[in-house]
Amino acid sequence: MQTTVLTISTSVARGDSEDISGRLLAELATAAGAEIVASEVLADDRDQIEERLRHHVANGVTFIFTTGGTGLTPDDVTPEATRAVIDREAPGYAETMRAQSLSHTPLGILTRGVSGVAERTLIINFPGNPKAISQLFPIVAATLSHAAAQLRREGGRPAP
Repeated sequence: MQTTVLTISTSVARGDSEDISGRLLAELATAAGAEIVASEVLADDRDQIEERLRHHVANGVTFIFTTGGTGLTPDDVTPEATRAVIDREAPGYAETMRAQSLSHTPLGILTRGVSGVAERTLIINFPGNPKAISQLFPIVAATLSHAAAQLRREGGRPAP
């Protein structure tokens, strides 16, 4: 389950703050059986985010997990970049993470993250808050091996 982690944060990209969320997301993904093949920090720039998403999809990774850029500020463009890259939405991840967030804080309603499939890669947008990542990643972790198997399957169900 080759996986890329993209941290979307202009302040981290400039070196003004530390990439705690990306490191945590990579650690949790590794503990869930993923192999982190790339980890990058990007500014909140839609064109750059789209380019890097497309690059990693073309490299055939199974998963791309993003952290950050999912709020309401004008430069939070991760969901828009993700929608431009995916072929099909997989809304269950984003919907479930939003619902779970609300059990921890009413601010969970503000996240705009999306999830979907580009070719054979599942892209999931996580919030930029490390606490939110630790609360939400277990939901995703429970599905990773099954999702990876579905992404590899050619179609139809295997014979019994």
